[in-house]
Amino acid sequence: MKKTFKLDIPGKNRDRVLDATKHEIRKYVKRQRRVPLPEGVDFWDFDCRFGTTEENASEVHFATITGLIDGVAKEGGSSFYLELLAKEGHRTARPIGTGDAK
Repeated sequence: MKKTFKLDIPGKNRDRVLDATKHEIRKYVKRQRRVPLPEGVDFWDFDCRFGTTEENASEVHFATITGLIDGVAKEGGSSFYLELLAKEGHRTARPIGTGDAK
């Protein structure tokens, strides 16, 4: 998904547009995660870029997207660019001594 989302749409409530945008992003992620995994792949991961425009978008972690969207809305921004590209994810073992001690 490579898309510029507009938050200021004439005749629509800005808060509802913001909620609809977040819903569309969640729906896309859920749909991508349902795609069958190739052999040897553990999970679907996402490469993410976020910015006010496509030109100034920078790489961000997937878990921070909602907070970044809220930040743009709080600052009064009229739109933002989001790029989500699914990629294959492979789990790695934790180094000994970094896990929870039980």
